[in-house]
Amino acid sequence: MSERTATATRETAETTIECTIGVDGTGSAAIDTGIGFFDHMLEALAKHGLFDLEIECDGDLEIDDHHTVEDVAIVLGTALDEALGDRSGIVRYADRQVPLDEAVAGAVVDLSGRPRFYFDGEFSQESIGGFTSDMARHFCESLAMNAGITLHVDVDGENAHHEVEALFKTLARTLDDATRLDDRREGTPSTKGTLNG
Repeated sequence: MSERTATATRETAETTIECTIGVDGTGSAAIDTGIGFFDHMLEALAKHGLFDLEIECDGDLEIDDHHTVEDVAIVLGTALDEALGDRSGIVRYADRQVPLDEAVAGAVVDLSGRPRFYFDGEFSQESIGGFTSDMARHFCESLAMNAGITLHVDVDGENAHHEVEALFKTLARTLDDATRLDDRREGTPSTKGTLNG
């Protein structure tokens, strides 16, 4: 098995980001985005997805959290796409639900090479610390668009902290399932013979 790792960078007038992901990792994380709650969620993504993840972001937080969260998702999605290569041998499809106290979130993913995103739900509070709750939805969308995946997610609950955390954890578990290598499978899991659109 080749090592499924990749590094991606992005530098704009709004953010400077470097991200390294190891798909077949142990869940180790070194995250610094300048947004404490977002760091916590990315650490949860690594921990529960068993990805090794390093992210360093210097963003324009004096404006708000939008550019930082969006651009981290773009760079993470790009790195994930590169690490998966031609996606030969992967499981490809997965779905999970994860509860956190009163909240529950679900995700269904197809590592299809065709980026699509669908979301159902609302967050109960507008913000969590310095993190705007709806940016969790936007993070998932930006990740899907740049990783080349079809992603459906839903969330329900009464506390935004729990809702967002459940969302990141279910995303982690779903991506872990879908990116696994199936030793029974040879080649790309598609009747077309390719997963590139």
